[in-house]
Amino acid sequence: MHVKCILDMEEDLSLNLQEKQTVVAEVSAQVAQSQTIVLAEYRGIKVADITILRANARKSGVYLHVLKNTLARRAVQGTSFESLAESMVGPLVYSMSADAVAAAKVMYDFAKTNNKLVIKAGAMSGSLLSAEQVAVLAATPSRDELIARLMATMNATTAKFVRTLAAIRDANGVVDAPAEAEPVAEAAAETV
Repeated sequence: MHVKCILDMEEDLSLNLQEKQTVVAEVSAQVAQSQTIVLAEYRGIKVADITILRANARKSGVYLHVLKNTLARRAVQGTSFESLAESMVGPLVYSMSADAVAAAKVMYDFAKTNNKLVIKAGAMSGSLLSAEQVAVLAATPSRDELIARLMATMNATTAKFVRTLAAIRDANGVVDAPAEAEPVAEAAAETV
């Protein structure tokens, strides 16, 4: 643990002012596009597991970044996520997403399989979220899932209506006949 702190200090010293400004600008751009930010402590997680987490985040469209807390505080300063700055303590991984649920879902799902990832806090549309509230948010279906459910419901209703009409038609013994066939047949009978 002591070695990690020394490495973190060396990493801080290795970034010059311009590089720090670049990082803050990049993260600020992500914050501006995000609806949700989730913070999680990653102490003790193996590099291979972090790689899996990054891959899951990438697939879900979630921006995932291990970031110095001072730089993260600067990135959220003046935004609706500014209240999250108080929770930016310790070794944290930041996940951000434009989808209101994606960041919470990726972090929560990974934390279920890896107990070393501990969700600390989150924020959504300016509201600070506790770890429990992040778990509730993660259980919410995503926008795409909700749209798919709505479309399935609409399709099922239309299909049921069509089946009902077909059942009524079949019960009355009505046979489908082309609308133009009857006048042609009547005209042919009159000429004979």
